[in-house]
Amino acid sequence: MIKKEMIAMLLAGGQGSRLGVLTEKVAKPAVAFGGKYRIIDFPLSNCINSGIDTVGVLTQYQPLRLNTHIGIGIPWDLDRNVGGVTILPPYEKTSNTDWYTGTANAIYQNMEYMEQYNPDYVLILSGDHIYKMDYEVMLNYHKVNKADVTIAVMPVPMEEASRFGIMVTDDAGRITDFQEKPEHPVSNLASMGIYIFSWPVLRDALIALRNQSNCDFGKHIIPYCQNKGQRLFAYEFNGYWKDVGTLGSYWEANMELIDVIPEFNLYEEFWKIYTKGDIIPPDYIADTAVIDRCIIGEGSEIYGEVHNSVIGADVRIEEGAVVRDSILMRHTYIGKNTVVDKAILAEDVTIGDECVIGTGEEAENVYKPQVYGFGLATIGEKSVVPSHVTVGRNTAIIGETVPEDYPGGALPSGGVIIKEKAGEEA
Repeated sequence: MIKKEMIAMLLAGGQGSRLGVLTEKVAKPAVAFGGKYRIIDFPLSNCINSGIDTVGVLTQYQPLRLNTHIGIGIPWDLDRNVGGVTILPPYEKTSNTDWYTGTANAIYQNMEYMEQYNPDYVLILSGDHIYKMDYEVMLNYHKVNKADVTIAVMPVPMEEASRFGIMVTDDAGRITDFQEKPEHPVSNLASMGIYIFSWPVLRDALIALRNQSNCDFGKHIIPYCQNKGQRLFAYEFNGYWKDVGTLGSYWEANMELIDVIPEFNLYEEFWKIYTKGDIIPPDYIADTAVIDRCIIGEGSEIYGEVHNSVIGADVRIEEGAVVRDSILMRHTYIGKNTVVDKAILAEDVTIGDECVIGTGEEAENVYKPQVYGFGLATIGEKSVVPSHVTVGRNTAIIGETVPEDYPGGALPSGGVIIKEKAGEEA
């Protein structure tokens, strides 16, 4: 039997519904980030930088782009004969064939994959956070404390603590109480959704709770281990970590990359973030272009102005256009004399000439106010916006729109245009 000290299980099946039209056709971990990367690049790079060479990636929702991006793991040096990266979708069995119904259920359904490596430890990761972390340091902490389960935690503002699983610890770091999204939190140590389990402990918990519906680590596995009197420790992490689960936090995290002194630095030599690079041509910056404080992806052509923005690969911004405080993903086209202000444009979006995207006073979104806020205009993948229209704030567009979709030439703040049947779930 092959023996691995620690393997990683990376949960990447999430829909990311709070990202609205950005995840209409793609799983949240495959959403572009930082002009060059996809969100899943960060935990995958952390794995190889931490010396972990066996990673199972659990996929479910809209997995095509994620599968294509990961391939056989070459960019992360995870193309191995033994171990490497393996895509683990749900599959048909002779009985109890199920979709993944919870984070722990997804891991349970891949028990055979884990058993073939007979690991001492299993690292459970989420595929949708932006951070750099050395999991080897966390494993050493787990060993020193003779822990059964180690949970990575970080301090959060007390007023935000009710959004997280919250740990209460003693002076030695041992977890004495665990509360899943408590209404009145008694601590501000929040779970980051990163766990190291000693393999026999994880195996026992997964088998014991195999019939639990929507079995989840925070709600079921951790309380089960705690009730059995097992040694649970909190590993405090004080670096940069961002859950980019909302349009607001996703926009903020991208904007933080272009701060004068970025809190999260993509340019460090010793902890590289790897990705699949498939854009061949270099950038072209015309003599008409004006650019300041931006990330510009490979193969982009800039003829207009770009200020304080993150521009993906193979983007074309025509002469007279102005892009400000925005995120433009790969293969996007901005027509002549168009203004884009505080907007998120997904991949393959086309904006016509003389448009204004992101204008006017804010108004509550008429469709999903809890998703489409933050003053942003959000345009989904492969969408087309015709020339000579204006789009307000807290808006969402998906599909090939035509001038008739914009009464009076405008989509007012808080408005939505959904042109595709698939867009009903936007």
